[in-house]
Amino acid sequence: MSLSSREPPAATVLVVDDIAANRNVLGETLEKENYEVLLAPDGETALKVCQKALPEIILLDVMMPGLDGFETCRRLKANPATSSIPVIFISAQNETKSMVNGFQAGGVDYITKPFQAEEVLIRVRTHLLNHRLTREVVEKNRELETINARLREEIGRREQAESCLELADAKLSLITEQEIERWGLPAFVGRSQAMREVINEIRKLQPTDNTTVLIRGESGTGKELVARALHFSGRRSRHPFIAVNCAAIPGDLAESLFFGHVKGAFSGAHENRKGYFEMADGGTLFLDEIGDMPLTLQAKLLRTLEDGSFMPVGATGERRADVRVLAATNVNLPERIESGGFRKDLYFRVTGYDIELKPLRERREDVELFIAHFLKRFAGELKLVAPALSSDAHQALMDYEYPGNIRELKSIIERALIESGGKTIEECHLHLLNEKALMQSGLVTSPTSRSSDDLPLNLDQAEIELVKRALAIAEGNVSKAAQLLGINRTKVYRILSQSGTGE
Repeated sequence: MSLSSREPPAATVLVVDDIAANRNVLGETLEKENYEVLLAPDGETALKVCQKALPEIILLDVMMPGLDGFETCRRLKANPATSSIPVIFISAQNETKSMVNGFQAGGVDYITKPFQAEEVLIRVRTHLLNHRLTREVVEKNRELETINARLREEIGRREQAESCLELADAKLSLITEQEIERWGLPAFVGRSQAMREVINEIRKLQPTDNTTVLIRGESGTGKELVARALHFSGRRSRHPFIAVNCAAIPGDLAESLFFGHVKGAFSGAHENRKGYFEMADGGTLFLDEIGDMPLTLQAKLLRTLEDGSFMPVGATGERRADVRVLAATNVNLPERIESGGFRKDLYFRVTGYDIELKPLRERREDVELFIAHFLKRFAGELKLVAPALSSDAHQALMDYEYPGNIRELKSIIERALIESGGKTIEECHLHLLNEKALMQSGLVTSPTSRSSDDLPLNLDQAEIELVKRALAIAEGNVSKAAQLLGINRTKVYRILSQSGTGE
């Protein structure tokens, strides 16, 4: 495939050159590849252009009247608004000293004139990709820092026991008020035997601070809530809780995200960056959907779990972190081991202790408690009095199978409250999947059609078939299909990519 036949990502490029012919040639070359091009005849004009419209990359001549290219680049790097923009020098000066000056000024590349159009396009594309990947890592780190700040605020406020609701003068939670205050987690709703067993398991683990725990259960059953309870009930509670969705980690960034990197480790690594393990030092690292972790990362993770040591990308020496690892999965890991998708040694390493969360359809006695809990919660947020349910709406909710578990029930109640406007919630306000859709999803079967003979015996093929059925029911809507299956959008796309359908 030729370079011109590939559609580049939308981007704005600033071309700075005092010779109009050079500007025009570069501008036309880039515009043919669908880039938006800005032109500037000198350094001063370039700085003014950047104040009004931030380009994603800059092609900068060296020899210009007034500000030369090196000084222009230094001023761009000194301004926080433009410091991260990649600068590629294009100059007729091909001496080593000039190139060194360009890199010292902050440039990421140096092209000598006369240049070839293909070379310019390839380098622009490469540095744009590196810039965007670096920006994604920075944004992810900021998100994690924001989440940790929010959690520290929650601990400081010590949420009051009023969030632990009452229904018919009976507490919804099996956790004592002292535990709620200690954990900052009043959301353990339920009085079923299954919930009693989970609470007892958490209490047993309170004295431990290093035991790895595998939390098993379908999507939406509250696995992260259990992980947070384990974290906030121990000595690590004043240290970070870092949650990572293993299914959403890009393969080429996985090692850097988990173990960090040093400045200069790769193109675009302009400064040292901490990985998840270093950020969680002293606290807890929660690996959600660990069954979907790339195999290459599993091997490197095993070493860190053994002794706490890790090597940042580009580093020359090991570092250590005191981190408790909690993991969660909604897949059968022993079966994933048999199919070659998960390492047996890693499985035994993360299963120091095992907690299973039952799906909501197996905890029927908790459904009514959750309904009351979410009604009061969302009504309070909307400054409304929690409305009543009509008998038909109440029965529909009690009979429903909840393939999306607690997360789905939460969404159903929130939407119903909004649609009813705070008045009695009728059955028409409930958006439930019908029985046919539930049975076709493969998650629920009718009494007369329990057989799964129509599904392939191969686990991966069965997954693909279920995803295709869910997409058909959802009329191609990936979000609805994911909700129907009780998994996230990322996993739907992953399963489809494995099938080779490209859907």
